[in-house]
Amino acid sequence: MISVSPARSAEDFETLAGLCRKLAQWDVDASEPHGVSEEDIRTLFQPETSGPKLAAQFGVQDAMAFIARSDGLPAGCLAFDPFGEGTVELHRFFVDPSFRGQGIGRALMAATLAEIEKGPARTVLIHTTFYMKSAIAVYEAFGFRPCAPFRETPAHVRHTDVFLSRSI
Repeated sequence: MISVSPARSAEDFETLAGLCRKLAQWDVDASEPHGVSEEDIRTLFQPETSGPKLAAQFGVQDAMAFIARSDGLPAGCLAFDPFGEGTVELHRFFVDPSFRGQGIGRALMAATLAEIEKGPARTVLIHTTFYMKSAIAVYEAFGFRPCAPFRETPAHVRHTDVFLSRSI
């Protein structure tokens, strides 16, 4: 059984941190064939995060992190925080490889977008990479479309950038 709930407690944010570490390692492994170094991934896109750091980012007003569980086991995560006036950005979308194909990514996206719809944001942004094909498929299924870059990235990693957005 799949459940999706917001991270609220210190224990939840430690669970989120564990999932984020798995995401970071997956990203390091997946980016290597595309000429992006582990140092770049860990510095630019997947910095080490602790439960307290994640709580400070996603445990505040207009931000939230969700944890998906399958039969009680942590299976994935997705978070959002404010990006600017009327806009939020999605972060930390990850489904543990051992739980893929069960609808967890879709459940996370549905819960996250439902929460965003309750707030003032009317635009949702995503910055991802072309090799995160499964994530992009979920984004597109939920109506995200390519958009202009909304942040600068170093020239030597820019070839992997994908920017998406959708209206609420």
